[in-house]
Amino acid sequence: MLKPFLPALFLASPLCAEVPNVVTDIAPVQGLAASVMGDLGAPGLLVPQGASPHDHALTPSEARSLQDADLVIWIGSELTPGIGRKIEAIAGSATSLALFDAGVTAHLATRDSALFQHDHDHAGHDEHGHDHDEHAHDEHDHDDHDHADHDHEEHGHDHNHDHAEHEHDHEGHDEAHHDAEGHDAEAHGHDHGHHHGPEDPHVWLSPANARAWLGVIAEALAEADPENAETYRANAEAAQSEIDTAVATARERLDGTQDDRFVVFHDAYQYFEEEFGLNVLGAIQLSDATAPSPARLDELRNEISETGATCVFAEPQFDPRLIEAVTEGSDVKVAELDPLGMALEPGAGFYPALIEDLASRVSDCSAD
Repeated sequence: MLKPFLPALFLASPLCAEVPNVVTDIAPVQGLAASVMGDLGAPGLLVPQGASPHDHALTPSEARSLQDADLVIWIGSELTPGIGRKIEAIAGSATSLALFDAGVTAHLATRDSALFQHDHDHAGHDEHGHDHDEHAHDEHDHDDHDHADHDHEEHGHDHNHDHAEHEHDHEGHDEAHHDAEGHDAEAHGHDHGHHHGPEDPHVWLSPANARAWLGVIAEALAEADPENAETYRANAEAAQSEIDTAVATARERLDGTQDDRFVVFHDAYQYFEEEFGLNVLGAIQLSDATAPSPARLDELRNEISETGATCVFAEPQFDPRLIEAVTEGSDVKVAELDPLGMALEPGAGFYPALIEDLASRVSDCSAD
C-alpha cells in the first residue's frame, strides 16, 4: 500500500542510517529535491527532458527506479495520472509526497477557454506587477513565503470566459489542423480522454510554491533519514534564498513587459503570469495539452490579428505546425518557452535557472 507523506509523523519516525533512494517525476521537482539532498544523494527522474508529463509512459528502466524508491516526490496525479497509477502499482512500499496536495501549495483554477480575461489596466499593480481583485497579493508575505495557512480558494481564480465559440467556415483550415492534430497524437501519444480537474496542475511555476516545497521536502527527507536532518534543512534554507534571488532577477528583466500581449502554446504558465503580472491573451492548447479544435485556432488567430499580439510562444515538446496555424497571415513574433526547462542543466540550481530562463525568453521576445 502506498504510504502518503504525513508531516504529523515526523516525531515518530524511526532511526535510519541510510540516505533514502529518492525518485521525482519532472525536472523542476528533481532540481528542488537535489538542492535539498546536496552531496548526500542524487534524486532520479521519471519524465526525461523533452517528454511531456501529461502522457509520458515509463520505460522499463524508469519503472525499475520507481520500484526501488524509498521516497517518491512528484507533482501529483493531476499532472501525471499515468505515473500516479504506476506509483500505486509498483512503488507501494515507498513514501509518496504529492506536492500538489501539500498544505503549503497555492492553486489557481483551470482555464478552459482559448482566450483569457485580464485586467489590462496595469497602473494599479503592486510590487509584484499585478493587482487582481480575485488574488490580492497584499495577503501574501513574500519575505517568508508562508502559505501554510492560506485557504486554497483564495488562490483559485474564477476565470469565467464569456467568449463565444466562433462558428466559422473552417474549410480553409480543417485540413491543416487535422494533419497537425494527427501528427501530435501519433508523435506524442496524447490521451485526448484525459482532462485536468478544476485546479491548474502546473503549480511548480509559482516560485512561492517551489520555495515552500523546499521545506516540505527537507522534512520528508529528515523523517526518512534523521541523522542528516539538519543538513537537509540547511540546504533547503539556502535553496530558498537562491529562489528569492532568481525571482528578483526575473522581476527586473520583466519590468516593462506587463503591457505586452502574449499567446502561449499550452496553458501551463498561469502561475508564472500571476507572479510577474504578464498579459497572456490565450493558449493554443488546454492545460492538459489536449489538441485544439479548429474553432479554437480561429479564435486565437482573430485575437492575434485584432490585438497585435507581441509574441506567440512555442514549446519544444509539441508540434510546431499549430503555431503556424494561428500565426498565418500575421507578422507576430514567435519564440519558445519551456515550462520544464529542457535546455537547462539538471540537478541543484535547476529551479532558479528555470525562473530566470523563462523571464529572459519573455523579455527578449518583447524587446525584439
